Amino acid sequence: MAKAHGGKILADHLHRQRVARVFSVPGESFLAALDGLYDRSIANIVCRQEGGAAMMAEAHAKLTGQPGVLFVTRGPGATNASSGLHVAMHDATPLVCFVGQVPLAHRDRGVFQEVNYRALFGPLVKWVAEVERTDRIGEYVDRAFAVAQSGRPGPVVLALPEDVLSAVIDAPDAAPLPATPTSAVAPETVAQAVEILKTAQRPLIICGGSQWDADTGQAAAEIARRLGAPVAVTFRRQDYVDNDHTNYAGDLGVGMNPALGARLSDADAVLLLGAELNDVTTREFTLLDPAAPTRIVQVAPDGDALSKHYPAEVAIIADPRDAVGALLAALADADGEDRGAKDARAAYESWQAPQATPGAVRMEEVVTHMARTLPHQTIVTNGAGNYAAFLHRYYRFRQFGTQAAPTSGSMGYGLPAAVAAKLAHPDRPVVCLAGDGCLQMTIQELSTARQYGADIIVVIANNGRYGTIRMHQEKHYPGRVSGTELFNPDYVALAGAYGGTGHLVQDMAAFEAALTAGLQGGLHLIELRLDRQMLSTTASLPG
Repeated sequence: MAKAHGGKILADHLHRQRVARVFSVPGESFLAALDGLYDRSIANIVCRQEGGAAMMAEAHAKLTGQPGVLFVTRGPGATNASSGLHVAMHDATPLVCFVGQVPLAHRDRGVFQEVNYRALFGPLVKWVAEVERTDRIGEYVDRAFAVAQSGRPGPVVLALPEDVLSAVIDAPDAAPLPATPTSAVAPETVAQAVEILKTAQRPLIICGGSQWDADTGQAAAEIARRLGAPVAVTFRRQDYVDNDHTNYAGDLGVGMNPALGARLSDADAVLLLGAELNDVTTREFTLLDPAAPTRIVQVAPDGDALSKHYPAEVAIIADPRDAVGALLAALADADGEDRGAKDARAAYESWQAPQATPGAVRMEEVVTHMARTLPHQTIVTNGAGNYAAFLHRYYRFRQFGTQAAPTSGSMGYGLPAAVAAKLAHPDRPVVCLAGDGCLQMTIQELSTARQYGADIIVVIANNGRYGTIRMHQEKHYPGRVSGTELFNPDYVALAGAYGGTGHLVQDMAAFEAALTAGLQGGLHLIELRLDRQMLSTTASLPG
């Protein structure tokens, strides 16, 4: 054994976990960890605020399939990071967050920036712990990665007391990594599931969750083809199935196609592949009656997710990536007779026909132009706001791993996610679509983008207000505008200040030219000057 401080032990175990990149805002509480990273080939992306760093780590996990890793300092650093941890918990994204902590010698004295992290993060993350012995740092790191990735994935927080992290010990030899568990799918259960699906007259397949890959998406589409069934996705999982596939029927998300919602209500059998029938999928639990005779087959990685709101007749506890192969094999003799797929596809394509909104720059035309012209491997990110409904409705995702958006509906996510996406996939175009309110929550991460050469395109839907809140305000308190108006910076000048290129778009021809320029490289901010009467894809203020 060699002498090593706790920070070096930590970095060695990150290397053993094959971590290639971490995201951080530096703090004096984890200087030893920064020193440990110095000797390892692990990139440290230094961000401008912990919330942005946490969102970058979460997006990195979404787009690479590897756990995101985050380092933040104690107190305000940890509380700032909580927004990104909330995204990871709701999106079932594996993430390990290391938080600096006051020295053990001063614990419970209320010293500078002291926080009880078990109490703070307990309800927010999957597991939280505090390391109290330097010789157990490696054990805790390995367990954190295992917990973050097991069952329903999620975020884990490890608090690192400063004196534990900086202490020098005889470093124990690293134990071998534990074997990755695999799911077992019982043949008799698969047979029961297939019998329900093959005898249904109006089946519907719904894909969701976080455990997915391109092969699983192709398998899900093939299951749909063999059953003659429509296949839909849950909120902000639109890249799970090729949107051009003839069985693809759209997304059961916020602003869903009413025809697709009605199809869910009318289905006599539903196959859930990693998806959950939650409030968004069922439009506040109104689309399905728990007492109705809908036969549900549910594949979920964690037993706690099964029959949570609606009883599953057949429940398969398995990673969807393992289950689709067994389902496909059992459907080898399926005849592919149409059982709603053609009508569902026609309804999807009809829903994608642009519905006109006011103004010279129209979001429906912006998004349909993006869908027509962007390469299929382009990664598109967004946060929250009415602008995102245009993306959900009019864009087509043709390739897995091209969408990064928070199912938690967190504002400010799109920009940091775009930075993480470009760092993970530097050879692919990355476009962030953001509202003016959404962007300004994390706009300082433009500095991070420039520091690390993340050449992204940011399309800003500027309507001068918090549009979603104004929409609800007009519905419930019409004409009484309060707390929803915004002041915006000069985005063209701001782009130049960050060493990028700004484009002011006041007509559609200007947008097409700006997007073309953005695809040539560099940091580009494209400001869409929208008509202030426009509220959503279907509603506008009275003229």
